[in-house]
Amino acid sequence: MDDPGGLHGLPIINNYLDGTQGGAMHKTSPSGMHFRDSKRKVDYVLAYHYRKHLAQHPPGVGSPEPTHASAFMALVLNGGNGKGCAEPQQQDGVQHALQEQPGPLGMEVIELGPLDAVEEEKRLQREEYERNLVEAGLEIEKDPENKSQGLSFVRIHAPWQVLTREAELLKIKMPTKKMYEITEEGGILKKFNEIWYKLTEPLQPEVPQQENTNMKSLFYPFSREKLYLYNIKDKDTFFDNATRSRIVREILKRTSSKSRNSMGIGTLIANNVYEAAYPLHDGEYEGQNDCMNERKLLYREWARYGVFYKFQPIDLIRKYFGEKIGLYFAWLGLYTEFLIPSSVVGIIVFLYGCITIESDIPSKEMCDQRNAFTMCPLCEKFCDYWNLSSACATARASHLFDNPATVFFSIFMALWATMFLEQWKRLQMRLSYFWDLTGLEEEEEHPRPEYETKLLQKKLKNKNIATENSNEDEKKKLTWNDRMPGYAANFGLILFMIMLTFSAVFGVIIYRITTAAALSFSTNETTRSNVRVTVTATAVIINLVVILILDEIYGAVAKWLTEIEVPKTEKNFEERLILKAFLLKFVNSYAPIFYVAFFKGRFVGRPGRYVYVFDSYRMEECAPGGCLMELCIQLSIIMLGKQLIQNNLFEIGIPKIKKLFRKLKDERTELKEVDTNQSKDPQQWDLDYALEPFTGLTPEYMEMIIQFGFVTLFVASFPLAPLFALLNNIIEVRLDAKKFVTELRRPDTVREKDIGIWYNILSCVGKLSVIINAFVIAVTSDFIPRLMYQYAYSQNGTMYGFINHTLSYFNVSHLKAGTQPENSPFAQDVLFCRFKDYREPPWSPNQYEFSKQYWAVLSARLAFVVLFQNLVMFLSVLVDWMIPDIPKDISEQIKKEKSMLVDFFLKEEHEKLKLIESFIARDTEKNKSGTKGGKIRAASFSQFNRSPKGSFASFSSQHTEV
Repeated sequence: MDDPGGLHGLPIINNYLDGTQGGAMHKTSPSGMHFRDSKRKVDYVLAYHYRKHLAQHPPGVGSPEPTHASAFMALVLNGGNGKGCAEPQQQDGVQHALQEQPGPLGMEVIELGPLDAVEEEKRLQREEYERNLVEAGLEIEKDPENKSQGLSFVRIHAPWQVLTREAELLKIKMPTKKMYEITEEGGILKKFNEIWYKLTEPLQPEVPQQENTNMKSLFYPFSREKLYLYNIKDKDTFFDNATRSRIVREILKRTSSKSRNSMGIGTLIANNVYEAAYPLHDGEYEGQNDCMNERKLLYREWARYGVFYKFQPIDLIRKYFGEKIGLYFAWLGLYTEFLIPSSVVGIIVFLYGCITIESDIPSKEMCDQRNAFTMCPLCEKFCDYWNLSSACATARASHLFDNPATVFFSIFMALWATMFLEQWKRLQMRLSYFWDLTGLEEEEEHPRPEYETKLLQKKLKNKNIATENSNEDEKKKLTWNDRMPGYAANFGLILFMIMLTFSAVFGVIIYRITTAAALSFSTNETTRSNVRVTVTATAVIINLVVILILDEIYGAVAKWLTEIEVPKTEKNFEERLILKAFLLKFVNSYAPIFYVAFFKGRFVGRPGRYVYVFDSYRMEECAPGGCLMELCIQLSIIMLGKQLIQNNLFEIGIPKIKKLFRKLKDERTELKEVDTNQSKDPQQWDLDYALEPFTGLTPEYMEMIIQFGFVTLFVASFPLAPLFALLNNIIEVRLDAKKFVTELRRPDTVREKDIGIWYNILSCVGKLSVIINAFVIAVTSDFIPRLMYQYAYSQNGTMYGFINHTLSYFNVSHLKAGTQPENSPFAQDVLFCRFKDYREPPWSPNQYEFSKQYWAVLSARLAFVVLFQNLVMFLSVLVDWMIPDIPKDISEQIKKEKSMLVDFFLKEEHEKLKLIESFIARDTEKNKSGTKGGKIRAASFSQFNRSPKGSFASFSSQHTEV
């Protein structure tokens, strides 16, 4: 809205600007958190860019005035504030001052161009919307627009009567006067908790604590009729900043400008009428001289890398950011704590492999050069026969991850995942009790702006095409038929994206095969001897780069697909977005790992009858030590690469780049004009506008869930995965904390009693991990073949002879013409070469067919999968059953709180009744006018208690009869 020529020098009326400031309009509040009167808090801020249409004016004349000054002044004069009309003297003063202002000399009436017409439409929408906010009872302060174009802010304050009205409508629980003692569990557990607290005292954050931690206020949904129940010491501080901003946000969301088809602030921001809407941070987070605030306290005790060893101040996080963000950090903290025992066990399993490597008989046999296992060539023509002992290093390295301890670790991690989820349910219930989320009802959400727009388009279409069979219910909502194109696009594109991922994996496979073949032709001996290492390392890096690129693409595609579905509410939108993004990113992250674990080396064929790609390249096979080592390399590089690059570098770098681009854009669009309204120091709303907008917790949860998959799904092949996840999360907690405190605008507080759909995804990943680890142990590792050999085929019950048992014979004369090694010095001496498989020898009637051992081992593998899966699932269910979802003490406290609430109500109502009866009796004695006067007096007393001074008559509720 434009400043109509000297408006900022006038006594402003109504809720728009403070009427007591007069000519001191340019003064700003010292803290930057209040209106210019330094009394009313800024609860919310709307920001917008404006652009004036100016005509040429003669030099020497004052600042040009916009042609719509009168419209603005009409808005200022007529905007109601719910308190009644402004004083007539103020109105006369404004009108008289306007008459004294010089007219718009030199101004020409110019026809508006297309761009100016758009700006004018936006201005009118802002005026109407702000007028409706004022009518809803909010108080608004604006800066005059002194430049031809620039950024302006609308500051909003919610007075007491609005806060109480909305708190009652939203059923916000507030503390009553009643406090009660929390009964703690006694016995050994209490002693253990006391000892634990003393030991961890240096790790506790230094934040203000309640004087008596054993006492808890009784909370009850706010009611204006029962103000006497609540502990209202100061009206300005009874509702904290987070609650105030939440209330204002609800008003902004439901306030509409019907004449312009605007359905709340969401639509206005989507249409660029406003640039942003956000609550303010509690001041600066740095600086020694400023007074302490919650933001600075969070930064000092939580959002710095220097305090990585401390526990998180979860209650303060919840108070400042709201329950939804508080639950995320509580979940992240518990997950990180649970990674400590799994990391320790993983290190022990890895050390066990290191210690037993010298006593591993199969590795010894493979490395013993006296065992002349002459292996068949790895490629056609250019590859020679080779000795198995040359793969000694690979075999020894494989033992580090392929040993009996990994089976135990897989079972342990499956139970660990179950324990983690059960413990989270308990912690979630405990937090719900202490944060008064128990019994939290699902609030009726407002439809999304996109849904309302689509519905409006449907109504307009139905008006033009009237049908006889039209259903009234169908007109009020989008039906399945309306969404059919969106669903079809979703199905087709998701299928295409999954196929794209598989194509990328197949492309890397082709790269590995062709590169291995090309390097085998090299004349350099070193190059030929390191073919497998070179191909594996480069292929994994290519996989990582492809995963990172596709991840960003899939995130954008999932959002677009969800938008074209047009979900009705934000919750529906978020859930559908999460499911799509998780499906695409899950397939993208794990497809290369699945290939190495379950498909590589399974379709190679045998010497003399290999499987070829493009008729000339042999399918790749596993290393002599098995595919488990390569699976470990693939998993570790992708996991560490994603954590280092995507979760840390991207998370730090991209917001800074976005901030820089936005700053450059603002500097380029704004002209270098002197803004007389701009104070020397930037105010809090200016500083917060420069921060990144909060876009939700989905990216934060997503990266942790994908990491949870790396920790649990293939943990049998990489026992150190929990350790690397722990190291990452120690940084991640502080990185996220710093981002929320210093780099993001303050999010709107949202009350949630759980983490929603993320828990279901975690549970599914945990169950899937049992099946995958069973197959990794049974199919990818040599655990089952070794077990079968030792107990079924070994002569003396030891592992001696295992390598020879797993190698089959092949007669070199059966090689196809043109595939024999060229210029081989061993060609004349070699009659038989060996290859890893269970097949009949050349001298058998069924030569090269699968042997009995192959079918026996395959049966054992399948039996192990079934046994392992059922055993672990049974243990998981047992753990789930043994650990109750709700802690016993919390369950008892909830019951106690309910009974105390009833007693407290009865007591307060009884005292109130006695007081009213005493008034009636006193009036009867004094006036001797019967019961009529007493009733009037009682009613007036009741009204005084229920409706304090300043509340709206139009919003008064029906009072309970006493």
